[in-house]
Amino acid sequence: MKWLASIGLGGMVLAFFAAITSLAIGWTYLSTQSEIELAERRAEARQLMEIFPEDTHDNELVDDTFVLEAETSLLGLRQERQGYRVRQGERVVGVILPATARDGYSGDIRTLVGVRSDGSVAGVRVVAHKETPGLGDKVDLRKSPWILGFNDRSLDNPALSQWSVSKDGGAFDQFTGATVTPRAVILATRRALEYAELNQATLFETPADHP
Repeated sequence: MKWLASIGLGGMVLAFFAAITSLAIGWTYLSTQSEIELAERRAEARQLMEIFPEDTHDNELVDDTFVLEAETSLLGLRQERQGYRVRQGERVVGVILPATARDGYSGDIRTLVGVRSDGSVAGVRVVAHKETPGLGDKVDLRKSPWILGFNDRSLDNPALSQWSVSKDGGAFDQFTGATVTPRAVILATRRALEYAELNQATLFETPADHP
């Protein structure tokens, strides 16, 4: 029976070290969680400020949010996401909408689309994608200024029929060797504008609980 006792003791030792390891991992996670959340918040705020710079609003964009459910019509969201209000005083002068292009070359392309109250684009940023380096990744501002071509566009500038790449007779450039990716981002942006137009009364009203 000594071998049984040895196995039992060995199991207890392993369980003890497993518990210690779990505690250490848990402590490390808790001690760094606030730093990670702060870094994520700063990155998020930086993206929002690229779309609506500081001189265009007087509220904290990252704190002035509303919820958009998964599968919200026209936005292509696969999960619940936050939208952001842009204010001057009590007046909502713009919103930033999350939009997902599900038809990217290598999968989903997640974007943020800034829409002014007059229906024009303040800016678009791609926040996540898996497109081909050197080709489709030019939708990322860090790789190419292509995304800036949406600035000041609207549903009538260009006409809806021209919200496509030039290869398809549209008003937007495509990339050499890559047309699927820009097509997807163009369509996602247009749909975000259509969502903003259809929901203008809700998006641009001053919520009752806002001072």
